Amino acid sequence: MGDAWAGSDEEIARAVLAGSPNAVVALDRDQSVLVWNAAAEQLFGWTAEEMLGRRAPIVPDELTAEHNAVLERVRTGVQVSVRTKRVHKDGRALDLRVDINALRLGNSVVGYVCAHHPAQADEMAGLRMERRARLVRRLTDVVGDINSELELPAVLDRISASLTELTGADAGGFVLIEGERLRLVSTYLLPETLRGTTTDLRTSLVDKLLRTGKTVMLESQGLGDLVWAQLNGLHTIALGLAAVGGRPYGALYALFARRIPGHLELELLELLAGHAGIAVGNAVAYQEAVRQRAHERAVFDASADGIAVLDDAGQVVRWNPAAAELTAFPADVVIGGPPPFPLPSPGEKLTFQMENGRWLDVVSAKIEETGEVVIDFRDVTRAKELEEAKDLFLATTSHELRTPITIVRGFAGTLDARWDKLSDAERRSAVHTIAERAGSLGQLMDHLLLGARAGAEELAVRIEAFDLGARIHAATLGLPVLSDRHRVEVVIPEGLPPVLGDALATDIVLGQLLENAFKYSPMGGLICVEAWSEDDSVVVVVDDEGVGIAPPDRERIFERFVQVDSGDRRRFGGVGLGLYIVRSLARAQGGDVSAHARPGGGTRMRLVLRRASTIGSDTPMR
Repeated sequence: MGDAWAGSDEEIARAVLAGSPNAVVALDRDQSVLVWNAAAEQLFGWTAEEMLGRRAPIVPDELTAEHNAVLERVRTGVQVSVRTKRVHKDGRALDLRVDINALRLGNSVVGYVCAHHPAQADEMAGLRMERRARLVRRLTDVVGDINSELELPAVLDRISASLTELTGADAGGFVLIEGERLRLVSTYLLPETLRGTTTDLRTSLVDKLLRTGKTVMLESQGLGDLVWAQLNGLHTIALGLAAVGGRPYGALYALFARRIPGHLELELLELLAGHAGIAVGNAVAYQEAVRQRAHERAVFDASADGIAVLDDAGQVVRWNPAAAELTAFPADVVIGGPPPFPLPSPGEKLTFQMENGRWLDVVSAKIEETGEVVIDFRDVTRAKELEEAKDLFLATTSHELRTPITIVRGFAGTLDARWDKLSDAERRSAVHTIAERAGSLGQLMDHLLLGARAGAEELAVRIEAFDLGARIHAATLGLPVLSDRHRVEVVIPEGLPPVLGDALATDIVLGQLLENAFKYSPMGGLICVEAWSEDDSVVVVVDDEGVGIAPPDRERIFERFVQVDSGDRRRFGGVGLGLYIVRSLARAQGGDVSAHARPGGGTRMRLVLRRASTIGSDTPMR
């Protein structure tokens, strides 16, 4: 290739001069023109033929001395650039900048090379550079402002507003890439009704930008079908791609209706799009962290289990509402101190009873990264009570069965071994005792069977009208002779309305309530049975002057296998099913039974049944 270009230096030099945008004039030492290129012809108005070999009349007379002084400086080896005046062929003064260098041949200066260009072009270039520097500084401030905002909608709105400021666009927007669709999520200086608009990605400018593999694009054709066409006078769109995590996330649109964007606007748009991707990524990560923390907080606060978080020093830093309810220690009391219960080793379970009577199962797990410990505990009081109740039931039932069976076995054995030696009265007495104890066993079996049916919700009752007053009289008829320490009083008004229910089931209820009144008033006293009509119901109360029931236990006594009294729980006997059966039978009839304190001491059991006039049908119920 070097051979091909050999001997053509002169042609190359002529081509360079001809293509130069500056007016190049070469002078010999006498300032006669050696070179006058095409740009010089255009700038000064004289042709090369007119100027070659003569002095160019382009230096004003008043600047001749200055011009000669500049050339003298150049002869000393100094490159000079001056802003000065020159003369056009038509007499106009031209404001130019002239760059002058020495024309050398070996070590000798044989002339001068002068490059002329309008001084205004320098000013424009300077202004462009100044504007670019100013906008880049502003971009830095904008980026800092955008990154200070962590809410995604606010970030996108700030990006759209900053876009118009930096590029001089008439409006701006940001679209999200959602699969095969685009959604406009932010607008600035556009109708608010556009926000939320979606369109097909495949027919959009974003798809065109993605297919080019570039990050910015300028488009001025075929804009009428775009959603942006609502901007009056829209003629050009600048598009910048925003990526999050290396993947396209959305695009910035700069819309122009009054000016034409240039390279600087595209450069700023590209820079802003890159920073927008970073800001959006930060906002998305922040929102995900906030969402995750909100989920954790919701689970933490809504959990039925007590949850506590301890720091590496063993101090409580979080305490959820269930923890406060289970332990009766509010968060402001516990946080900052140790938990109010012992802790198991990580991976183990500890069961213990708190001072408020609740039993808790506690487990813990350590977070290795932070040194924190998470404590989870739940109320197992019901399970513990059920376990105790089952143990008590087994012990009580064994006792209740063993006593009559032992007596029956003893008397039966006596009769079998000594029948001939016993008198007729002794034999009758033994048989009577056996029959009495067999009846007790039968009653116990009935209670166990009723309790099992009630627990399985299989108690069948028949709902029909019956005379409650008559059932009360029948239930209390023989009571005064049962104990010489108790007095029985029955108060039933005349005209007590009939009730709806099962007469046989009500007999069981009344019998159990009266039996309890006798059993739990061992020192005797008044037992009063009273009935009255109240709204659509009939109320029956059984009062005694016995040991009473503590307020916390007035509901528990209606649970299976539960016995509560003020002293030895076994001194009154029974398996703890009586009141459970009573409530189950009452509710099966559409009524209820409850326990209350009797004024003056003792207990009041309150039975409520529906009046017969409230329902007119005879219906079997379960």
